[in-house]
Amino acid sequence: MSGSVNLAYDFPVLGAFWSIMWFFLWIMWFVLLFRVVMDIFRDDDLSGWAKTGWLVFAIVLPFLGVFVYVIARGKNMGKREQRHVRAQQEQTERYIRETAGSAGTSEADELAKLSEIRARGDLTDEEYRRAKEKVLH
Repeated sequence: MSGSVNLAYDFPVLGAFWSIMWFFLWIMWFVLLFRVVMDIFRDDDLSGWAKTGWLVFAIVLPFLGVFVYVIARGKNMGKREQRHVRAQQEQTERYIRETAGSAGTSEADELAKLSEIRARGDLTDEEYRRAKEKVLH
């Protein structure tokens, strides 16, 4: 009596499940690989030779290299990512402040500028009064 073994591919739904699972794991592997490579380049504590060594290790022996990197240096990967995001956010905020320019000035500064413009004769008394009302209200 010969026994037959039912494989997952004998059942179409189970075969589709396994295909989707392997596809998902493959995508997750690439995400992890790219995160490790980005972390290698982002880490300022590593010297150029250390970065080269980790990068070669991760490319030549990808599974082993990535897993060893995550075990050895994975503890601070999140901290480096947070530091990078915080630096980008500060740079964006600095750019907005520089671009906005006078948006953060006080009412007193605005009134002083209006007085200077009126003193030069570029504003009439009526225009000065209307601009002053806009600033104060």
